[in-house]
Amino acid sequence: MIKRQVEIVVLSDLHLGTYASRAKEFTAYLKTIETKLLILNGDIIDGWQFSKKYFPSTHFAAIKEIFNQIDKGTRVVYITGNHDEALRKYSTLELGNFMLTDKIVIEVGGKKVWIFHGDVFDCTTVDLAKFWGKLGSNGYSLLLGFNRLVNFVSQLLIKEKLSLSKIIMSRYNRRFVKIDEYEQKIAEIAIEKKFDIVICGHIHQPQKRIIKNKDGEVCYLNSGDWVDHMTALEYYEDDWHLFTYQYQSVEIEKPRNPTSPSNVLASEVYFQFNALIKNKR
Repeated sequence: MIKRQVEIVVLSDLHLGTYASRAKEFTAYLKTIETKLLILNGDIIDGWQFSKKYFPSTHFAAIKEIFNQIDKGTRVVYITGNHDEALRKYSTLELGNFMLTDKIVIEVGGKKVWIFHGDVFDCTTVDLAKFWGKLGSNGYSLLLGFNRLVNFVSQLLIKEKLSLSKIIMSRYNRRFVKIDEYEQKIAEIAIEKKFDIVICGHIHQPQKRIIKNKDGEVCYLNSGDWVDHMTALEYYEDDWHLFTYQYQSVEIEKPRNPTSPSNVLASEVYFQFNALIKNKR
């Protein structure tokens, strides 16, 4: 297999340990690429719904493939999210090519990029709302299981897939998360902090757009999820691209030679985040 050469990959919301996870497709995707830096941007293992009764071999295979990437020389950065928040107590961990953190800043192509999961800007993940969020997450997982049954019947009858989960998630985001406000808030803080690009996940909405205000502009990127959309952000040819996995029909492109080295600015990560928290108080 000819693997695509991608400088940086950012993906999020795999939700291993749930019926919703597309672990098999995720593993297949990783096997089609070679990358210097793989950033797992939160909610990779779902601690909210984790159960010893459900962690199938395909989910173990996904974790194994991440370690395979490390063995091959890929640097893996695991950024914690709200579903894997239990890992945040270890968020200064670095072991060889593996790093666990809550947020990170990289410089690539001469641009400063701020990457974090995004739940800190979502009011549905704090206090009492967190309880309802967990309850809703369980319901969403059950819906996805039901959705797969509906799709099986639908494909037999009309040869077309339906996505009840996308419809529900879209309505939830409009009603509670308010995506436009969420993205605008993140963009304005990124502009204030002089970042060129800001990347998050969390809301399961893949996105690439320029957001402007009176103080400047920033490129807002969202890696989407591996539940419904099966998307990732890829950096190559001096630009960021949204990649969508199409089941077994992954297009194999000619290998590309990396052009711009990426440097992790570890010393700035904590300074920037602490400054952000202080400004919010």
